[in-house]
Amino acid sequence: MTQVVTLSAPNAQDCVALAEIELCGELMIAAADALEDRLSPDRIDEVLNVGAETTEPVPTIPRQGRHRG
Repeated sequence: MTQVVTLSAPNAQDCVALAEIELCGELMIAAADALEDRLSPDRIDEVLNVGAETTEPVPTIPRQGRHRG
């Protein structure tokens, strides 16, 4: 008998986590291509599109009331 795995629809935390992973990847690519030892704050802002004008809504990271653990 074949087992079927059902995946649930992604929730908001999944979407935020995926966005953070993508941004980290962009930073790693930029750091690997950089000639200097560290990325400057201006270059980091450029890679992350900080301050860029966009028509897309910016996702917000939900705040947790207390830490798990």
